[in-house]
Amino acid sequence: MLDIKFLRENPEIVKQNIRNKFQDQKLPMVDEVIELDASYRAIMQEADQLRGNRNKLSKQIGGLMAKGEREEAEKVKAEVNRQSERLAECEKLEGELSEKIRKIMLVIPNIIDPSVPIGKDDSENVEIEKFGEPVVPDFDIPYHTDIMERFDGIDLDSARRVAGNGFYYLMGDIARLHSSVIAYARDFMIGRGFTYVVPPFMIRSDVVTGVMSFAEMEAMMYKIEGEDLYLIGTSEHSMIGKFIDQIIPEAELPYTLTSYSPCFRKEKGAHGLEERGVYRIHQFEKQEMIVVCKPEDSMKWYDKLWQNTVDLFRSLDIPVRTLECCSGDLADLKVKSCDVEAWSPRQKKYFEVGSCSNLGDAQARRLKIRVNGADGRKYLAHTLNNTVVAPPRMLIAFLENNLQADGTVRIPEALRPYMGGTEKLIPKK
Repeated sequence: MLDIKFLRENPEIVKQNIRNKFQDQKLPMVDEVIELDASYRAIMQEADQLRGNRNKLSKQIGGLMAKGEREEAEKVKAEVNRQSERLAECEKLEGELSEKIRKIMLVIPNIIDPSVPIGKDDSENVEIEKFGEPVVPDFDIPYHTDIMERFDGIDLDSARRVAGNGFYYLMGDIARLHSSVIAYARDFMIGRGFTYVVPPFMIRSDVVTGVMSFAEMEAMMYKIEGEDLYLIGTSEHSMIGKFIDQIIPEAELPYTLTSYSPCFRKEKGAHGLEERGVYRIHQFEKQEMIVVCKPEDSMKWYDKLWQNTVDLFRSLDIPVRTLECCSGDLADLKVKSCDVEAWSPRQKKYFEVGSCSNLGDAQARRLKIRVNGADGRKYLAHTLNNTVVAPPRMLIAFLENNLQADGTVRIPEALRPYMGGTEKLIPKK
């Protein structure tokens, strides 16, 4: 969410930012919120004057009564009542205008970083760099669920009977591989100096609206019926929410945290052939990283975060690349974002396995996360997040890139301690 003062003073910058994100339908909102803000400030000023006048008049009443000037005192009382009634009207209008302004400001997108490429959608994202050599073996790579079934490692039919589409049972070596990847990712991030956290898996509505846009919320979040609680779509939500309404001593920054959680997502919309199996599902587990830092440090941390994911995937011998997200592919709160994509030997192309985002002060403004500077000045923190691993998609990349011609799956050396020293998985079928 933008600072209303910035919007008031820079309406053309805000409008151009909206055009750059190809959201022209939001352009009238800028003028609308400026008009509402002018009315709000005028009403607030009137209310302040009325409060001041009322206090002065109230003091006069006691003096007039002491002098025995009852008639004059009654006139002043009547004026106090009149001004009190008007003050009540002003306070009500003040609240209504404030809420209207907030609702519009929640929809106006954050100002993107000047380095973000301008483009309509993800088809115009820009490849930045490749890491590792993508290989296409001289044998066929089956679909990922077919590989898992060779190990008796997945049961989608039972999951459909129990919970419907979009769920799965992982079993045996594949389930162990899943847990090993999560444990390895946890220790990898601890080794990089991040503090390990297991957060709440449900959050209240004020946290939901603080960490994401309404469009994202509608498309992603599951609401707990009858309670002010939502299942998290990623642990970033509860991790950033941890700092709601907090004033953080500047000396404590940055906070660098890595969190484990299950994630729950509606995943609305039709899905293509490549999104069946465990690619796009309603429930999965993920290791996440978040940073809360000073504004001047956020871009430095942005580069460190996506590099962490690249390094982890490369430690497991999986080729990856980074894509700079263009303006039209950025969620409204994001200042800058990139996707990390893993190589798929079967599809002979890359697919998304993680996303790194710098949200500037947008989440901090919504959640009132402030920093107490060394000079006593308070300012908004910057927040960032990035996927370490989300094993369902990570498993796809892992199985495809480590599958051998004889049907076994090689376990990279870094992961072997988490697999009891196992060097390869042997299929049962």
